[in-house]
Parts: sequence; C-alpha cells; structure tokens
Amino acid sequence: MLLEAIYHHPKQNWSYAYDKDTVHIRIRTKRDDVQKISIVAGDKYDWDRTKTYLPLKKWTSDSMFDYFTGEVKPPYHRLRYAFLLESGDESVWMEENDFLEEEPENPDRMFEFPYINAVDVFTPPDWVKDAVFYQIFPERFANGDPSNDPEDVLPWGGKPERDNFFGGDLQGVIDHLDYLTELGVTAVYFTPVFEATTNHKYDTEDYLQIDRHFGDADTLKKLVDLCHDRGIKVLLDAVFNHSGRTFKPFIDLQENGENSKYKDWFHIRKFPIEVEDGIPTYETFSFEPLMPKLNTENPEVKEYLLKVAEYWIKEVGTDGWRLDVANEVDHEFWREFRRTVKKANPEAYILGEVWNESSPWLQGDQFDASMNYPFTNAVNDFFVKDKMDAYQFANSIGRQLSRYPLQATEVAFNLLDSHDTPRLLTLCKGDKRKMKLAALFQFTYIGAPCIYYGDEIGMDGDGDPDCRKCMEWDVEKQDRELFAFYQNLIRLRLSHPSLRTGDIQFLEADMEGTQLAFERKNDNESIIVLMSKSEKQAHFAVPVKADTYVDLLSGMEWPVKDGKLCIDVPAYGYAVLQAVTA
Repeated sequence: MLLEAIYHHPKQNWSYAYDKDTVHIRIRTKRDDVQKISIVAGDKYDWDRTKTYLPLKKWTSDSMFDYFTGEVKPPYHRLRYAFLLESGDESVWMEENDFLEEEPENPDRMFEFPYINAVDVFTPPDWVKDAVFYQIFPERFANGDPSNDPEDVLPWGGKPERDNFFGGDLQGVIDHLDYLTELGVTAVYFTPVFEATTNHKYDTEDYLQIDRHFGDADTLKKLVDLCHDRGIKVLLDAVFNHSGRTFKPFIDLQENGENSKYKDWFHIRKFPIEVEDGIPTYETFSFEPLMPKLNTENPEVKEYLLKVAEYWIKEVGTDGWRLDVANEVDHEFWREFRRTVKKANPEAYILGEVWNESSPWLQGDQFDASMNYPFTNAVNDFFVKDKMDAYQFANSIGRQLSRYPLQATEVAFNLLDSHDTPRLLTLCKGDKRKMKLAALFQFTYIGAPCIYYGDEIGMDGDGDPDCRKCMEWDVEKQDRELFAFYQNLIRLRLSHPSLRTGDIQFLEADMEGTQLAFERKNDNESIIVLMSKSEKQAHFAVPVKADTYVDLLSGMEWPVKDGKLCIDVPAYGYAVLQAVTA
C-alpha cells in the first residue's frame, strides 16, 4: 500500500455529523491500491463495552484516489476510531498520528469526533432535495403590465442588448404560472427584482423597493402566494457584494467625498471618486463603475443588509436567497447572514454564487449550497463539447462528490447554463441529442436541477446579452417535443426518491469511451441509467444484481443474463431502467 496517499482528517468533509445521531467518516487511498477498509470505533469513556467494528464501502473515485465511506451512530454521541486497511496479504492500522502493524489498544491516540452537538449539525432545508428549479430573468420572461414599461421599451422578441428593455415584469410571471405548473417545476429562482437602472438589476438602487418597471411589493407578495398555492418555492437574488451607482449612500459619497458620512460604506482607494484609465478609484464588481463594492465589515452596512435579508423573508414570505458574487464577501458577514435568515425562516435556502470548489462556505455556518459550476463544466465538457471521455467524466464527478458533506451535495444547485453563460442548445451547436443527454444526467444526479427559462422549448443564445432573449410565447415557435422531454424528466425525478438522494455508482465509464452507465439506489429501489454519445448503436453489458429491469421511459422489460444487463442503445441514446425483481 502507498501510505503517502492515505488521508483522513477528523473535520470538514472527512468526518462530520450528518444528523443529530450519525457521523459520516471518509478516508482516501491511492486508486486501486486498497481492497478493504474497516474501522474500530467506540466511546472514549466506555471503550471496552462500546467498541465495535464496522466496514467502510468504496464510495467514489477520481483519477488518482479512491474514497471509502461509512456511518456510525455513537450511542453517547462521542466517537473515537481507527482504520484497518487491507490489500491482499498486507494490512495496516491507522490512528491519528501513525500507522501500526497491530490494532491500537489506546483509544486516546485514535481519531476523535468529540461530540455531536445538535446546534453544530449542518442541516440544509429538506425541501431542496426534492426541488426542480426554474431560473427567470424577469425583464425577459413576460410583459404582463404594459403600464409600468420603461419609456424606451422595445417590442417583445427583439434583439437583446446590454442596455435595452422589453418590459418583462412580475405580473408577466403571474400570468404564466399555469405554464410553470404544466412543466412541473417546484421552485423558481429570480435574478434581482429590486430598484435599479439596468435591465439585469444587479446595480441595486434601493434594496427595500421592487423595481418600478417590475411592479411593487404587493405584486411580489401576490406572486409568492400564488406560487406557494401551487407548491412552488421562490428564491430571490441578493446583491450584497456591491450596490449600484445610484444607491443613496454612494450618491452622498460622490457629492461629499471625504466628508460623506458614508465614506466607510465602500472601499475607497483614493479621492476624488472617479475613473482613471478605465479603473475606478473605488473598489467595484470587476471594474464596473456602476457597481461599487460594499464594505460588509462596516457595522452600519452589515445592519442595513441584514435588515434587507430578513425583511423580504418575513414580509413577503420568500423561501431563500441566491447570493451574487458570494465568494468576494467576507465569511463573517455570511455567518451573521445565515443566523439572521434562519431565524426568520429555518427552512430558507441559502445559495451562494461560487464558480469553483466551495467547501469553505459549506461547513454549516454560511451557505446551504453553491451554484454547482464545477458540475456544469464537467457535464458540458463530456456530453456537449467532447473534451472528456467517459472515464475522465466519472473521475470529475467522483472528485466533486468527495469534496463536500453529503447534506451539501444533496441540495447542490445543478445548472447547465444561466444568464451568465451561453445557452445549452447553443453550446450543443443545435444538436438536441447532446442537449437531452446532458439534461438526463442533470435530472438523474444528486442535487437540485435548474432549467434556465426557455431551454425547455428550444431557445438558443450565445453569451451575455444573447442568452437573455425574450421568452418565446408563440406555441407555434416553441419546440413542444423538447418541452415534453423536460416534462418527462421532471416526472421521472419526482417519482423516484433514489434519483434525488440515493447513492451513485458508475458501472461503466471507459477511457476514450462514449458510453456511460451508473446506478442510483436507496434501500427501496435501484435505477440504472445508460447513456451513449456514439454516432453508432451502442451495446451495454452491465453487471447487475437484480433479475429483471423495466425501462421507465419505454415500459420495455429487460431480463438479466449471466449477471449482466445487456441492452443495445441507439446513437446518442439512453435508457433508464428500474430493478423489478431481486
């Protein structure tokens, strides 16, 4: 065994409380190096009577490592443990500071999970595990109230630019709630709805007012109530990293300079407030002069923003916040933000915009989840852009699974495109076969899937602003076959708990391969998903344990021969099969 590759740390994603009674334990080894791992575990104050031996299972892998996992329910919520690693005739014990040839006798030198304190358990809202999100860019979804249109509004469906308006508003969403219900989504994420000057509203002018071109607080309250009546949750966008240039404190700063009482609300590099050679003399989002960065360490700024966070949860009944540019805001602010929001609504979902590995924010003291762009990149690189083979894709997914506590993965926000990226169909160069494979994986993988408005009817669009086209409401111009495909994906996901929270195991993912097979299972069901990116018919012979499987999409039954599920899948085809006999 390569001992240098073995890693465990009794913190974070390696050893954590999954619930008030259960500790999850993980350990990493060199890939294909260790065959079997078990632990000896017990209570440090009553070791002899509580000592028990438990096997771990090989849970996932990446290109270099295997990850083993197991769960323990310590009778007194305290835990000491050591590992036994075996490979062929070789075995070694691992305690906190050393490797041993014999089982350690002294629990004081073992790894320790001191105590499961209920208040410390990372507990995201359960409803997110079952959610199917739909992202709406309000200015481009539907114009329901022409009386609140901007003066320079353009006819619906024109070419989107960074600075033009088409009159989309909250009433437009209300008018099309039947459409969302028909599609089957159970949660909606809105990009910002607060007073601002741009069409995207990320330059907030007033955090306590709904943008006048969208409606007012009563309109939002009506929308939220109607959504709730349909079983649809509502997530708003909080832009707390920066404000807009027309935010009153920043106006005061521009007018009064160093004498402004708000000078410490922002990050000023030097006065006067201006732009020199394209670079503002104050910190901003990117180098955008319209978006001055807020000083969230300032007590007054913190008080104001936390009031905003609480206000819309309490007054309107929204179900959580998506946090813009979340990784550029200090961690302490987000800790206080979480306490404030969870006090207002313990079931509120806190979703941070972080485009990379997000573990510093996913320890239970800040976010419930992050926007899962590493997932986005892996899915698009394999299914859409052909930059990965099946083996590399499975490794990428395995690496991501290993990084976070399970409860964070279960509520991850899994998207394939957004208002910040080219649309999925455009990435696929119009090939709906690729798009369907990507979406199928998205909907059969752990975490909450999100559809960007219009993807389900075949809308295309390159990067911003082209990805922000007006929603197509002419049914004759909608791709209704694609719409039905998304409907079926949603029904499939909502009908089978194993697709939402079950284990995942890759059964086939070959180097230089175009075929992918994986299993999602829980205690009650097993579902096998087969996917092929080949231009030719693909043959699968997947080792399984059940005797018969039924295709959940076609209804066909498939017998198992010699322990293998043998199926031919057409070019760029797929099958979703449920075990029906043991």
